[in-house]
Amino acid sequence: MPTDYQQLRFEYLRAADHDAKSQVIHPVVVVGAGPVGLAAAIDLAQQGVKTVLVDNDDTLSSGSRAICFAKRTLEIFDRLGCGDRMVEKGVSWNVGKVFLQDELIYTFNLLPETGHARPAFINLQQYYVEGYLAERATQLDNLQMRWKSNVVGLTQHDDHVELQVETPDGTYALSAQYVIAADGARSPMRNMLGLDSKGRTFKDRFLIADVKMKASFPTERWFWFDPPFHPNQSVLLHRQPDDVWRIDFQLGWDADPVAEKAPERVIPRVKALLGEDVEFDLEWVSVYTFSCLRMDSFRHGRILFAGDSAHGVSPFGARGANSGVQDSDNLAWKLKLVVNGDAPSALLDTYASEREYAADENILNSTRATDFITPKSAVSHLFRDATLKLAKDYPFARRIVNSGRLSVPAVLSGSPLNTPDKADDAFSCAMVPGAVCVDAPIKLDGNDAWFLSQISGGQFAGIYFCGLDDDIAATTEQLAALAHLPIPVKPLIVAPKGAAACAAADAVVVEDVEGIVSHRFDARPGTFYLVRPDQHVCARWRELNTDSISAAVSRATCNG
Repeated sequence: MPTDYQQLRFEYLRAADHDAKSQVIHPVVVVGAGPVGLAAAIDLAQQGVKTVLVDNDDTLSSGSRAICFAKRTLEIFDRLGCGDRMVEKGVSWNVGKVFLQDELIYTFNLLPETGHARPAFINLQQYYVEGYLAERATQLDNLQMRWKSNVVGLTQHDDHVELQVETPDGTYALSAQYVIAADGARSPMRNMLGLDSKGRTFKDRFLIADVKMKASFPTERWFWFDPPFHPNQSVLLHRQPDDVWRIDFQLGWDADPVAEKAPERVIPRVKALLGEDVEFDLEWVSVYTFSCLRMDSFRHGRILFAGDSAHGVSPFGARGANSGVQDSDNLAWKLKLVVNGDAPSALLDTYASEREYAADENILNSTRATDFITPKSAVSHLFRDATLKLAKDYPFARRIVNSGRLSVPAVLSGSPLNTPDKADDAFSCAMVPGAVCVDAPIKLDGNDAWFLSQISGGQFAGIYFCGLDDDIAATTEQLAALAHLPIPVKPLIVAPKGAAACAAADAVVVEDVEGIVSHRFDARPGTFYLVRPDQHVCARWRELNTDSISAAVSRATCNG
């Protein structure tokens, strides 16, 4: 029988720290078992870092909550060992439609090209995402899960953080070298440090109605401006698994948030959209307001904030959970190096600066979307409607329409961890230092495979593009030396179709049978890319030089 993740309860167990005769300092403690905390804990444990995850509850999130998970997040979930489950259960989609009143204005495709392992987005209820991550977490020896463990106090010391954890067996001290605070928008951890998040609160209310029904709507994102069934407001429709449909109704600031959740108010709104004769059941209802804000700094000594505890955005564009999981992806490899003594703690400052930059980008896009969707003056309303009418016939206007610019990973082009291109190494592609690598189809040992799966081992990767007639033996020695750098680099050779000489190399060799990898990386024979453990490019050259690579690795780990 399938697991009912809304009824699932996790077992509380008395922690060994309750009865310890002397202080035990764990490498990392993660506070909060939402998608961000679970992802961070799994990532650390997979990389060999002993981690404790504490949560004040023993259940998963209530209601569907975050439902849109982007391609980049799915690629991270692949590396965490549960991407297939997410995609198999989720509803995959690439296409969106924008309506003005009852007229289709235009259609957009978020992933128009082929050659990607994952769709642009899946829709999947948050409790499934948390459930699959929690089940993956139980498989890892380096990860302890502690439920019904509420952090009620903290003290920072020079070499560790001490948390006071309240449990059914009383309160005990839990110590760690570093703590990840992934405890949500209201973050008790943030409050205990006397910190806050700053930004803008939007004076509008929205109703979420999760409706269970059989429907003929296609698997697409539909957004209405000023529809006849809900005049002067906006409506968003998404399909979820289990025949559940998410409908967001804009209500306006004057709406009563309690009264609007009553079935007698919700059902007529749904019927106005679907029709009087459509049979449906309400599965979950919520009324929300939102803010775009962030903490000034995501690092405070040995405590690092991630996800909603660090930053918040409006729901338009699916930037909340996705950016939070990408926080964890950025942080885990850096914490591993610092905890193991392979990098200075200054590397953690780059987690803060990089993800603060990404949060600012998300907040900017989210604010613009909200302002377009909910114009607050007659002039802005006039501008919006004129733009929508022009968008039906003119592509330039479609670029201005903003029903939520959907989540994409930030390009960390200004990161101090990047090594700039050499002046005479010209490239013409999106894979600049700071960009996350894109996927592409390959052959591995004659079998179909995907490029990103070969650079997902939690370590730096070196990608060498060989030519059809290359004598790969001449470069094998240099590539082998990469594994013996102070911070090892895993070499990967990308060979064109039919490059038999490359097959003899003492390294993993993949065949770029369709030429898509070389095209997306603007690679020619001899090109070399250095990629961080989170799959962001940090350096690239037109020829292989181990001294340059070693210097770039030092720079990317703050060891230079």
